[in-house]
Amino acid sequence: MKRVLAAVLLGFGLVAGTAMASVEEEIGARIAPVGEMCLEGEECGAAAAPTQAANAGPRSGDEVYNSVCMACHGTGVAGAPVKGDASAWAPRIDKGMETLINHALNGFNAMPAKGGCASCPDEEIQAAVEFMVSESK
Repeated sequence: MKRVLAAVLLGFGLVAGTAMASVEEEIGARIAPVGEMCLEGEECGAAAAPTQAANAGPRSGDEVYNSVCMACHGTGVAGAPVKGDASAWAPRIDKGMETLINHALNGFNAMPAKGGCASCPDEEIQAAVEFMVSESK
């Protein structure tokens, strides 16, 4: 009887030990780092070199509006004229395209320079202004 009891307890111990190891492995997998940081100049093994997207030229005004300007000019945040609202745009359009483009490039009232898109070339910002004006007359 003692041998049977010892065998049963040993079996439970092995199962419990396996279950604990499995839980510990699962926890370890969940909290494992998702990557490593490699600083320029360090030997990082087989780290992939950063890729640069091929520049297909400047984006259209529509593309720039949808990726940058829409956040404010689609909802009227901080007094931004909403694209398509002719009455809100009319006094601004009356100031001339040069003024509108200058405000977009350098910032005006609550709008930061380039609408916050520091990486956008001037020609893309100009295209976005022209797009919004054409959609708001």
